[in-house]
Parts: sequence; structure tokens; C-alpha cells
Amino acid sequence: MNKGKKILTAMVFIAIVAIVGLWNVDFSDGYLMVSELKSNPKDYVGGKVNTMGSIKNGTLNKTPESTSFILKDAESKTYQIYIEYTGDLPANLAEGKRISLSGTMINDKKIKANKIVMGCPSKYNEKTSS
Repeated sequence: MNKGKKILTAMVFIAIVAIVGLWNVDFSDGYLMVSELKSNPKDYVGGKVNTMGSIKNGTLNKTPESTSFILKDAESKTYQIYIEYTGDLPANLAEGKRISLSGTMINDKKIKANKIVMGCPSKYNEKTSS
């Protein structure tokens, strides 16, 4: 086999390994603001979404079957969405707390969450001056 064929074979092999390796990688792990979800709901309804915000005071409802609350946008408190969650709750889940969640956007007013994490991703935390 000459040098050109060896190089071509190696490049094809590397490309195949890269494609197979990335086949099941989910690149949609970014967090959207509630305002983004509410502004373009048709882009997200029926799909998996990751969002963050704070639990609106007076809306947290815990029952043995599920937990529900209103999630307020982290930046613009006028944007809100109803969250329904079944699963183990973080120990310190409370009204007014900042959370991140993943789930399915059922319609423009509701997300069925399957994961809740206390606090928001660190890159969204506000910086304080010293």
C-alpha cells in the first residue's frame, strides 16, 4: 500500500471514529431563560428543555404524588411558567430559592420536570464587586 492510500485510510478511520463517538452526545445542555421559552414557545413545546429561575412565593405545592410551583425568570420577573415535578426533591427546596431544572415543555404555560437542582449554573450567577 502506498503512502497516499495509507493517509486516506487513516483519515477515513478517524472520521468514522469521530462520527460514532459523537452519535449519542446531547449538545442541547444549555440553559434557557423562562423569557426565551415564553417568547418562542413553538420552538420548544414537545421537546426537552433546561431552564432556571426562582420559585415564586406562594406557589409551591408539595403532595405525596407530585410537586408544582411557578418558576420566575432569573432576569425578568414578568416571565413565569408552571412546573410539575414527580421525583425526589432536593432537601432545601423552598419558595424564593433559585433552581435549575430539566424536563419536557408540555405547552407554552407548563413544563413537566424530571430533574431539579438547587441553584443556577455557576456561569449565570451574578458577580459581586469587592
